[in-house]
Amino acid sequence: MELIDEFVRACPGSSPRRAVGADAVDGVVPEVVVLPRSNEEAAAAMNIAAIGHRTVVARGGGTKLDWGNAPSSAQIVLDLSRMRTVLEHARGDLVVRVQAGTELAALNRQLAEAHQCLPVDEVVVGSTIGGVVATGICGPARYFYGAVRDLLIGVTVVRADGVIAHSGSKVVKNVAGYDLAKLFTGSYGTLGIVTEAIFRLRPLSPERRYITGTYADETALQPVLARVLHSQMALTAVELQRTERDGGIELSVLVEGRSAPADQRAAAMRELLGAATVAEGPPPGWGSLPGPVTLKVTAELGSVSALLGLVRRLAGVHEVAPVVRGSAGVGVLFVGVAADGAPAALAGLLNDLREGCHRLGGSVVVVRAPAAIKPALDIWGPVPGLELMRRVKQEFDPDHRLAPGRFVGGI
Repeated sequence: MELIDEFVRACPGSSPRRAVGADAVDGVVPEVVVLPRSNEEAAAAMNIAAIGHRTVVARGGGTKLDWGNAPSSAQIVLDLSRMRTVLEHARGDLVVRVQAGTELAALNRQLAEAHQCLPVDEVVVGSTIGGVVATGICGPARYFYGAVRDLLIGVTVVRADGVIAHSGSKVVKNVAGYDLAKLFTGSYGTLGIVTEAIFRLRPLSPERRYITGTYADETALQPVLARVLHSQMALTAVELQRTERDGGIELSVLVEGRSAPADQRAAAMRELLGAATVAEGPPPGWGSLPGPVTLKVTAELGSVSALLGLVRRLAGVHEVAPVVRGSAGVGVLFVGVAADGAPAALAGLLNDLREGCHRLGGSVVVVRAPAAIKPALDIWGPVPGLELMRRVKQEFDPDHRLAPGRFVGGI
């Protein structure tokens, strides 16, 4: 029996269909696409996959399917786009339970009606809750509100064997002793399929002020950045951007609150930054990823200026023109370069950046790159604790059927 026929017979409510070229996962074309509407339908689909030893990749908005390594196999795409309901919003407790296929922007529009928000930036337009959890990607708001894993307090997942498991405010850990919410964040769908998420919310700030200063180079930036980070002011985000290899550096600070306090903090921050502007809207590029080849580079917080200098010097050596953008307040920057350069030059840049970032207490991973370039790049690089991660993978997916090869170390 063909795979599509198995799903039509056993899971007709999931609207199974034959895959087409547009369903490819980083160049790997599946056989079948299944669109469940509930945990139970997702579990039934995973059960069929388990019985037949078929590989599965989850999809929400499809905005991050080219992140990480290409899967070695993807026979079934489990499309969660029909699972887009806000299941519970406890306004008084500032908690929301939402299905994984819900778009982040749509969720925040609904929460705004209650003057609340999920303070996670939409770094890629069209991102869904499942994709945000699976990749753990963070934007500017991480500085004040924390990372995705800090806001996530519970999940419902469908395991590789088709069993539904819960972890959250009512059940802190599952029977194996794992905190699923933390464990599944950033796992790229390799441990199980997240179908629901429970988040801690925040009140929606009535006013925002963006204070931006421009500095000639890393030397000029360093003392200003140090003053900002040691200012003891309540800052929501501290971002920087350099759009030309040897160009100036923009430092932007976000303050939030009621009108008068926000204006007071903005004025104080403007004085700290020097010749700075104040605006009610974000500067261009705020919270978005540069690309189409995007590297995530990190360093110790006190080494951000040195990290900028490292990127600039190595870009000159390898003759690339990067755009650098990211969170100076947490030591995480994103380096975007064009995809039309020689793959060998990009590989050289990547290797040299890894060596330099290691000396600065950080690391480098390739967030995304076109399929034609990826074979020349070591996407994840050295990963501390890899053997432990492999043991966890073996515990949750012993047959290695969930997004095989997509994550670190070929997990």
